Amino acid sequence: MYKITFTSELAPSVKLFKVEAPLIARKAQPGQFIILRTDESGERIPLTIADFDRKAGTITLIFQEVGASTIDLGKFNVGDALLDVVGPLGKATHIENFGTVVVVGGGIGIAPIFPIARGMKEAGNEVISIIGARSSNILFWEKEMAEVSSELHVTTDDGSTGRHGLVTHVLQDMIDAGKKIGLVVAIGPVIMMKFVAELTRKYNIPTVVSLNPVMIDGTGMCGGCRVAVGNENKFACVDGPEFDAHKIDFDGLMARQRFYKAQEKETLDRCKNEGGDHKCQCR
Repeated sequence: MYKITFTSELAPSVKLFKVEAPLIARKAQPGQFIILRTDESGERIPLTIADFDRKAGTITLIFQEVGASTIDLGKFNVGDALLDVVGPLGKATHIENFGTVVVVGGGIGIAPIFPIARGMKEAGNEVISIIGARSSNILFWEKEMAEVSSELHVTTDDGSTGRHGLVTHVLQDMIDAGKKIGLVVAIGPVIMMKFVAELTRKYNIPTVVSLNPVMIDGTGMCGGCRVAVGNENKFACVDGPEFDAHKIDFDGLMARQRFYKAQEKETLDRCKNEGGDHKCQCR
């Protein structure tokens, strides 16, 4: 059992958990993820490791309550325990001195971009971070991102904080100003990553994105997380989750993300109608 030692609400429906997992904390690297189950009837939920404390033996998980399983997870409290936490899974981010690295985090993607920015800065890079959200009320970790960045830019779709606009607007301004960028790392909604990739492709700027397709076992056996990368099918769980953004079939990825929308809505409706504590039977 994996005890929850700390919880926090970062924004409406966005929760942070610190979880006792000493073996995972000892091995975790930026870019990797875990898969958890709340209990024996729980769905397997993949979550990127947002931070790790090797000394304390804890990992930090950040998630958004969007479906039945994450709503169920959000009802856990300090002292509660998760049944299973498996990891670290996936390939770690390739970190070296690229010169200037621009990291782009959109929405909940701010969480997984944080350890990558920190690792890139520790490797001697100039790290320019761009984080964005629809509105200021769902933006989080501005202070934390500033601490691991040489420079931080904030955008919101509605202009409620930072720059009014998209993360790609800031990136375009940097390129137009002649900034030499060695690497871009973008994590967030698929549509955001697609537009970042389209922008950087025009200027031949190496770009990496982290993908989160439907995932079940996390070991490459089920094939549910397959994505088209160049002329090959790759499994995000074992070949990724990070890939060359300029080779990804984003349209195919978005189509696969929508495949189970009807079933997801049906389960979510049952969960909302049931209510109750985190021993939810709506799955």
